Amino acid sequence: MTGDESRFAADLYQGTAGHYNRYRLPYPVAMTGDLIQRAAVSGGGRLLDLACGTGQLAFPLAPWFSQAWAVDREPDMVRMVRAKAEALGAENIHAVVADAETLDAPPGHFELAVIGNAFHRLDRDRVAARLRSWLPPGGCVALCWSSGPHEGGEDWQLALAATVGRWQAALGAADRVPANWDEPRRRRPDHQVLTDAGFAMGGHQEFAVGHQWRLPDLAGFIRSTSFLPASVLGDHEAAFDADLAAALRPFGLDDMFTETVSFAYDLARKPA
Repeated sequence: MTGDESRFAADLYQGTAGHYNRYRLPYPVAMTGDLIQRAAVSGGGRLLDLACGTGQLAFPLAPWFSQAWAVDREPDMVRMVRAKAEALGAENIHAVVADAETLDAPPGHFELAVIGNAFHRLDRDRVAARLRSWLPPGGCVALCWSSGPHEGGEDWQLALAATVGRWQAALGAADRVPANWDEPRRRRPDHQVLTDAGFAMGGHQEFAVGHQWRLPDLAGFIRSTSFLPASVLGDHEAAFDADLAAALRPFGLDDMFTETVSFAYDLARKPA
C-alpha cells in the first residue's frame, strides 16, 4: 500500500457476512439502471465487483453481463455470495476470494468494474492502475456509496452514533478503524486518483431513498460494520441491544426511525 494511504486490517469484516447480507440496504433500482445506461454496457461483457461484500452490486447488475466476478478477501463473504447464487440460480456469478491488489485477471477482461463503499480501504493507486489494465478502451469503473444510519444529523442518528462510540470505548474497539482514515481522501480525492491512473471522469450521480428502520434492524446493521461487529460485542450483545433501545426510543415512533438514505456513484471511463 502506498505510504500516504490509511492501513485497514485485513479481517475487519470477519464473521459479519450474515448480518451484512441481511441488514445492509440494497442499492436502488434507479441507481443500478442509471449506471448500466451511462456505462453503455453491451449486454454480453463481464462485470467485476471488487470488495463485493455479499454481492450488493454483483447480483442486481449481473443480468446485464455474461459473467459477474464477485471478489472479496473475506472468505465468509464469498461463501455467502456462492450460497445466494446457488439459491437464486444465478449461474453467471463467479465468486472469488482475493485481494483487489492481487487478483489475477487478464487485460481487458471486464466491461465494467464497480466498488461499493470500499475504495478507501484499498491501495487506491495500485487498484486504479490494475482496473485500467482490466478494462478495454471505453470500459468503465464506478465507485458506489451509500450513507449509514449512524452518519446523519437526526436526533436518533446522533444517539445511535453516541451509543456506538460508548461501546467501542468500553470494549477497547475504538482503534479497529484507523484514526483519521479519511484524511488521504481529503488530501487527494478519489477522482484525482482515477484521473492520475488515466481515467476520464464521467460524472457523479446521487439517489435519495426514504427508509424506515426498526430497532432490531439498526442493531443488526451495527453488527455488520467493521467498527462494532458481533465478534467484538461477544457476550455483551444483549446489553448493547438494551442500551441502544433505551437511547433511541425517545426519538422514535413505535420503535421506527425514518432516514433519507443517500446512494451515489462516480463514473470513470478508460479513454478509447
